[in-house]
This record gives sequence, structure tokens and C-alpha cells, in this order.
Amino acid sequence: METVCLLVLRNPVTHVNIDVDVEELVQDKRGQATYEQIIDYVMEHTGLKVSNLNIAQIKRKCGIIERENYNLPKSEDSKQPNCTKEKEDAILDAFRHFGMI
Repeated sequence: METVCLLVLRNPVTHVNIDVDVEELVQDKRGQATYEQIIDYVMEHTGLKVSNLNIAQIKRKCGIIERENYNLPKSEDSKQPNCTKEKEDAILDAFRHFGMI
């Protein structure tokens, strides 16, 4: 969150109270879980260790839009390990938990 404000000395009796409900801010971000949150959720609920690559592969499979990746492989025929079915199911469960699908 970014805030810009101008502080000016005026009447010393006047003051402003601001309440910020963090829970409400978090709920507005539902469906936008970070990779770390997904990794932690999968580890906690299934005991499986998943990588960022596994999550990205499943995101692609589900059609979830990712940011542009600037670390693309140099050759088109580069090989990447595929995500196992067990890990895929755990990641999909995490996506459902975070409201991404």
C-alpha cells in the first residue's frame, strides 16, 4: 500500500483517526495467492514439497494468467521436469482454497 499525505500545522485540538481493517484488505485480494503461500499450504496439508515451476505449470494448465517471464530458456527444445499427479492435485486444492479456481 502506498500513501501520500500533506502534513500541515493547524489547530492543535483537531485530530484525525483512521481505522484500517486488515482482514477486509486481505479478503479483497482473494484469488491472488503468492507462490510462497501456495507452497506453505501444500506442505502443511499434504506434506509434499512443490516448486515454483510446479505451480507455474499448473497455472498454465488451468489458464491462469501469469506475468511475463524474462528468464525464458535459450533454446526452444529445452526440457523441464513435469509435475507429478499427486503434486498437481495438491496444488489444485491450494488454488481452490485461495479462490483462484
